[in-house]
Amino acid sequence: MDKIIEQFIHHGLRPSPQRVAVLHYLSNHKTHPTAETIYTALSPSYPTLSRTTVYQTLEKLYENGLTQKILIEDGEMRFDADMSNHGHFKCTSCGKVFDFFYTQDFPFPQMEGGFKVQEQHLYYKGRCPECKESSSRQ
Repeated sequence: MDKIIEQFIHHGLRPSPQRVAVLHYLSNHKTHPTAETIYTALSPSYPTLSRTTVYQTLEKLYENGLTQKILIEDGEMRFDADMSNHGHFKCTSCGKVFDFFYTQDFPFPQMEGGFKVQEQHLYYKGRCPECKESSSRQ
């Protein structure tokens, strides 16, 4: 938990108990949760936690480079505390999102006019091994 508090301080953010709990949850649950998932998981331990606090905290974490937003499906914003270069795979059967890591950098497109890339996202959709296996048995 100390590492998480250090991250807040390093980025000039106040480490309130609710904010720390949100980042701790994201760091320890690699499921790429939605804001609602995080709220549901934390609200029993933090009775004063509101959905608004979770949404605002996630936005603040994103703005300060502590999380990334993952938008694979319209209307389903997910969050990831792993800031390394990696892609995401969403299973079209079970809905789970998995990380995958690549060994070489993807080239940025050649664009005239001085564009500066700030984020890159790589997503794939398909069926995870478990769903692929269960459908082949049927």
